[in-house]
Amino acid sequence: MEYGFIKVASAVPAVRVADCEYNRQQIETLMGQAEDAGVEIIVFPELCITAYTCQDLFRQQVLIDACEHAMVALLDHSRQLNVISIVGLPVVVGDLLLNCAAVIQRGKLLGLVPKVYLPNYSEFYEKRWFASAQDLRPREIRYAGNRVMVTSRPQLFHTSGGALFGVEICEDVWGPTPPSNVLALAGADLIFNLSASDELIGKHNYLKSLVAQQSARTATGYVYSSCGFGESTQDVVYAGSALIYENGSLLAESKRFMLDSQMVVAQVDIESLRSNRRMNTTFVNAQRPDANEALTEGVIIDCLAVDSMPFALDRHISPMPFLPVDSDMQDVCETIFGIQSMGLVKRMLHTQTQKVVLGVSGGLDSTLALLACVRAFDKLGYDRKGIVGVTMPGFGTTDRTYHNALRLMADLGVTVKEINIAKSVVQHFEDIGHDIAKHDATYENAQARERTQILMDLANELGGFVVGTGDLSELALGWATYNGDHMSMYGVNAGIPKTLVLCLVKHAATSWLQGDAAAILRDIVDTPISPELVPADAEGHIQQKTEDLVGPYELHDFFLFYVLCYGFSPRKIHMLACHAFAGKHDAATVKHWLTTFYRRFFSQQFKRSCLPDGPKISSVSLSPRGDWRMPSDAVSDLWLKQCEAL
Repeated sequence: MEYGFIKVASAVPAVRVADCEYNRQQIETLMGQAEDAGVEIIVFPELCITAYTCQDLFRQQVLIDACEHAMVALLDHSRQLNVISIVGLPVVVGDLLLNCAAVIQRGKLLGLVPKVYLPNYSEFYEKRWFASAQDLRPREIRYAGNRVMVTSRPQLFHTSGGALFGVEICEDVWGPTPPSNVLALAGADLIFNLSASDELIGKHNYLKSLVAQQSARTATGYVYSSCGFGESTQDVVYAGSALIYENGSLLAESKRFMLDSQMVVAQVDIESLRSNRRMNTTFVNAQRPDANEALTEGVIIDCLAVDSMPFALDRHISPMPFLPVDSDMQDVCETIFGIQSMGLVKRMLHTQTQKVVLGVSGGLDSTLALLACVRAFDKLGYDRKGIVGVTMPGFGTTDRTYHNALRLMADLGVTVKEINIAKSVVQHFEDIGHDIAKHDATYENAQARERTQILMDLANELGGFVVGTGDLSELALGWATYNGDHMSMYGVNAGIPKTLVLCLVKHAATSWLQGDAAAILRDIVDTPISPELVPADAEGHIQQKTEDLVGPYELHDFFLFYVLCYGFSPRKIHMLACHAFAGKHDAATVKHWLTTFYRRFFSQQFKRSCLPDGPKISSVSLSPRGDWRMPSDAVSDLWLKQCEAL
């Protein structure tokens, strides 16, 4: 396990009913493929050594003996392999025949996990042949040349890399209290399920939903394998299904109804699962002994040490983690507009006003805020003239953004006000003795604060309130003037990162507005991001480009996601970013801007500590009243030192 990732596999071997030798060979082939692929743990289907559909043949000693002989050979084959294999087989324990999962590695039988819940309805008759783990009195047995304790107590297996995994079998996950609940609460990062689920109309979708929900509920990687081709088709058909989930998200899935053996492989991020659990107080509370007595009865079994292997990340990492996938784009964008507009609606009704004021610059953020205001007014049935859009040209305003702001406000039918700030800012410079030719922080921030003062005073004059336009990315980087554009009465964009702002404006241009308004939005999307606080160049083009100063927002949003959602280290975030942006940003570039991110993120917390109200949009928020509570004077040395060492 490296960077918290562990490579796992789910395999579906082709089998022959009651032909243990043939089935063993198929399993060995897949074990070898898993070893070559660097897999650390592989799971096979339920009763895969004998096949699941042996029926009354399970009562034949010949089959039971052949299965044990096959396990002896399988253990011998595993001596030179690092991979941990989990295979299904029937095992006699005293007077009981148990449906078990055998955990093997490097020639050793690490443990036997018996099935708890036996289906005995519809086409299933397992109680005819097998006993439940609930019927078992723990005892040590000799099996396939190994002495092993067979118990109904929860068993956790501890890999040499530090991962913990547990096992349940088929029907166990269909029950109201799956064993994986206890296993996860006892610390299992991964759950492996050996299954034999026949194929019926609609059943596969239900199965996937069930496994996804169990993975999400237990915050685990859930690896599922169900038997396939070669099982008896006397009354039912087994299509074969291999699934790998991580916290409810599907990482890998096999094809069904295949004639050959197959295997799917994925890397599960255990570090992210553990981070999720630590933040989930409900999960933590459920671990109390008084809440679940079974946790105190668990058994931990150490797996064997293995040779270290070079790490290579082979799972997809989205460079835009805040953005929805294309198939969800319409729904997600509409949901976000719904959250923004409903937040505004509530605030307007509570303050008993039908007027809002906002600065409209012709940039992305103010455009999105304006669109949210329009949605809110339309929802309330209010006249859009109650939206007072104020354009406030200053020393750096370009014709492009100025005209886009005016045209968009006119097209949307809101009230348009233009207040040039140049004279008042010049007067202010004279008052404080600042040289207007010196384009420093004073030069820039004076303009931002003048604009905020105008908006606040105008809102008082009109009996409304100021709608803030700053976004989540700017809050993370502190790219906002304290008590300037940092302040408002309600910040509709405060929970939306810059990459998602861009996505939402594009959505409005393609799915909501039409004609001139849509064309204006498309041009706003194409305009370089800038506060426009320093004069344009000789050709009138934007000279002050934000991403030249603080770095690409796509990188900063990527960093922000993994810092806030999972608390990953700079080392891991750097690795993930290099993988996600391969061919676009090299390692040195990622390191440079990651260092910038941490430096600014720590130094600018004081701005976030007095953040105006605003709605949370996704799983991430920087509100000091919600997700993120950080001291303004925290030291960043630990994080910056790791950045330096990259």
